[in-house]
This record gives sequence, structure tokens and C-alpha cells, in this order.
Amino acid sequence: MSQSARYDRIGEGYAVTRREDRHIALAIRNALGGAGSVVNVGAGAGSYAPPDRYVIAVEPSDVMAAQRPPTAPPALRASAADLPLRNNSVDAAMALVTIHHWDEELERGIQELRRVARDAVVILTYDPRVSGEMWLMADYVPEVAELDRRIFPAPELVAGWLGGRTRIEVVPIRRDTPDWMLGSFWAHPERVLDEQARNATSGFARMDVSDVQRAVRDVRRDLETGAWDEKHGHLRALDAFDAGLRLVVSTPT
Repeated sequence: MSQSARYDRIGEGYAVTRREDRHIALAIRNALGGAGSVVNVGAGAGSYAPPDRYVIAVEPSDVMAAQRPPTAPPALRASAADLPLRNNSVDAAMALVTIHHWDEELERGIQELRRVARDAVVILTYDPRVSGEMWLMADYVPEVAELDRRIFPAPELVAGWLGGRTRIEVVPIRRDTPDWMLGSFWAHPERVLDEQARNATSGFARMDVSDVQRAVRDVRRDLETGAWDEKHGHLRALDAFDAGLRLVVSTPT
């Protein structure tokens, strides 16, 4: 399935449950530094685009782009592996929870980010070694953990592709985040039972229907019997949790 087709499939209602988290947004803006112009690759419905910068949005999916607010810049239809920009034509480039959809274009797409950016490249992604240990993947959907190990490159590998001076930051996901990415389920097992919440995550959207039904059944059973709280209830007392979300920030020197 192509990148655009995949997001066409999961994109309906994306803007409702995948709203911008101000803490994550602040981390991204800090990573962008003083960049005045930014290309946002895999820009989606427009979350996390810094309002105080000139942003060029790139989004291959019509369904995703249609959910962009009227105040957001229109999105160019292009592939991450072939950005329609000249070398060093923008101050910075960013790609937020999207590189795992770039498939065989992954390494080339990341190198394209470096090619077009004069300064910072900012990538928000998951470390599958950490995300796979979360209760949801470990106990209920090991298929997602296995898939993530294949499609999410380790942050250190991304850093190597980018070159230059790179740092990797842990981005804890807060309990009250309005961005219901799959990692946010750490504190909300009830979201597994919510079809809209599930469908706005690529992890569930890429699973076989029978596996999704099994996971829903098992989580519902363990919530009703108290088994989930007996094993994982301590998480309900936490304000934030490391579910594997990482910010990779690279500068040329």
C-alpha cells in the first residue's frame, strides 16, 4: 500500500483525536531554533506546524490534506524521497511521526530532509525497542510491536543517515495529551475499545481485522474483571510516561 493510500485509509477523523499537544509542540519549536522557514514533510492535518515560521507543507494524502484548517498553508503533493525544493532552500526541515510510512523511500527521504535544510532537521519518531515494551504491545498486540521493529528505524540509525551533529531526546507522553497517538494509550486502556481512537493510529489501522477484534475483546475482558488494573493500575497515578517517543535533532556542524 502506498503512503498516500495508507493515510487515505486512516485519515478520516484524524483531526478529531490527533490534536496538537502543547508540550510536544514546544519541544519541536525549541529544536527548530531560529529557523524562519521550515518544510514540514508528512504535514498531515496541520498539527505542530509552528505558527511563527514560514512553513512549506508536503503531504501526499488528499484525505489528510482536506482536514487542514483554513489558516494552514496548502500542502504540496509530493514524496519524501523527491522533495520539490532546491538544496539548502529552507532553514529547517521537520517530519513528525511519519517516517515509518516512507517504506522503501525511508533512507532517501531522510537524506532529502538534510539536502533541503540549511540548518536543523527535526524528526519525531518512536524507538521500537521502547514502545514495544508498553503493556498494549507486549500483552495485547504483539503484532504491532513486531511490525514496528521492522518499520521504525532506531533513532541512532536515523542520526547516522542525517550526519552532522545529532542529539536524541526522550519525549514523555502526558496523560492528558490531546494527541491520541498510539503511545498515549499507556494511561487509557479504554481507548482500545474506542473505534475512532483506534482508527486514527497507524498501528491499529495496519492490523488484520481479526487481530483488532481479539485485542478489543481481551482488553474489555481485563478491564471488566480488574485484571488490567491489577497488573498495570500503577500507571493511572503517573502524569507522564516514556512510551518510546523520540526527537532526533540534527544540525550540519
